[in-house]
Amino acid sequence: MSAAVKYTLGRLGLFVAVLAALWLVELNIFIKLMVALAFSAALSFFLLKGWRDEMAEEMATAAERRRGEKERLRSALAGEDQDPQAPDAPK
Repeated sequence: MSAAVKYTLGRLGLFVAVLAALWLVELNIFIKLMVALAFSAALSFFLLKGWRDEMAEEMATAAERRRGEKERLRSALAGEDQDPQAPDAPK
């Protein structure tokens, strides 16, 4: 399972858990949702740090891979990576 999926499911799980804890409190449903959102965000900052860091590393690796591929394609389009020994290379 990817780190982004784990982190997202963790955030949703925390939100549902906090909302379930607030369900017995006499408040407007909108207030319950807002409080659950705020508390779950604060809890996820501490409880899901490992998954958040793992997700950030995964995203950084993917961005670096895309950046390298983009540079390779740009140089190929500019004709900078053609092999001079190739039979169809311009002379």
